[in-house]
Amino acid sequence: MNKRQPKSNVATATRPPLDKYILWVVLGLGAIGVVAVYSAIGYLATTKAEGNVTGLMLRHLLHIGIGIGVMLVFSRIDYHVVVRYSRPALIIGTGLLVLVQLIGVSMGGAQRALQVGSMMFQPAELAKVSLLVYMAVLLARKQTYIESFGRAFAPLFAWVILTVVLIGMEDLSTASLVLASAVLMCFVARVQVLQLGGLGLVTILLATLFLVSSPARMYRLEEFVGMRLSADGTEQVDDIEVEQSYQMRQSMIAFALGGIAGQGPGKSIQRDFLPAPYNDFIFAIIAEEYGMLGALALLFLFLVLLFRGYLRVARHAPDPLGMFLAVGLTTTVAMYGFVHAAVTCGLLPVTGLPMPFVSYGGTSILANGLMMGILLNISRQVK
Repeated sequence: MNKRQPKSNVATATRPPLDKYILWVVLGLGAIGVVAVYSAIGYLATTKAEGNVTGLMLRHLLHIGIGIGVMLVFSRIDYHVVVRYSRPALIIGTGLLVLVQLIGVSMGGAQRALQVGSMMFQPAELAKVSLLVYMAVLLARKQTYIESFGRAFAPLFAWVILTVVLIGMEDLSTASLVLASAVLMCFVARVQVLQLGGLGLVTILLATLFLVSSPARMYRLEEFVGMRLSADGTEQVDDIEVEQSYQMRQSMIAFALGGIAGQGPGKSIQRDFLPAPYNDFIFAIIAEEYGMLGALALLFLFLVLLFRGYLRVARHAPDPLGMFLAVGLTTTVAMYGFVHAAVTCGLLPVTGLPMPFVSYGGTSILANGLMMGILLNISRQVK
């Protein structure tokens, strides 16, 4: 008994715990989301649930619970085991994205979801996570010849372009953020700048193609830059113009009403005017009810996530695989939060991106929980 006790103590002492800062950030975001969604859910309850606010809130609480549960489960599973299934998951994800184009259901004006019975899910979330994880595997595996175009960059390029194009056909904003995370992972992995420049050029060409082929996307860009870029203004564009301008105006009014300290919990006025206050514009509702102070406090949580993910988990990861994973997953979740806030403030065109763990949703919360679970597991194994 006396000989075994010191050995157990040493093992316990040398094994680092999971990063509690990241865990508390996720729990804090979830708690803020529950309060904010409860305040903003009235519009959705009136239009789609016959005023059943309680039922929708219970559904959101279930989504948050599942997301946090997934995070805690994957925080206990060695990420080296998880990555073994990244390629099959990516193949399934890209296949489902193709299926969306054939039999998908419209969500937010775009054909993004698949319906199974009474449930809907967005395959782009599965494809997004799978791509980032599989990219980390390829980057770690090819480090000895990472500068080779044929052996290293070409396989990465093929998977990234395939997935981003399939996502971008209906969700250009998600595709853009996934691509940004992928490029940052490649940069950290020492992929040549010239090769990344080629990827950027192809991306610009594809983005231009997606923009000119969609009146909705083109108008969002035109509204943001303040000038007409297309040669003709069709009736469809005019309809979109009214809708997009209305959303942005109502969001700006919410920020103005909030001021420094806010109107107070549950006292939002703009929730009755914004088309999606519980999802696409949840940050505007938070800014209205809790003011600039509350909005900045929420953004501070994403800053904490960013710094802990980069400076503790990625920097001290036990191997290159863990480092690349930490960079990609941290960047994706934090960037979603900042871009969502920038859109509601009028700094970026309207995109429809949810704020992680805060906005109402199912598939996105599940995907974010999965990414944070993998990140927490890496934090358990830091040097």
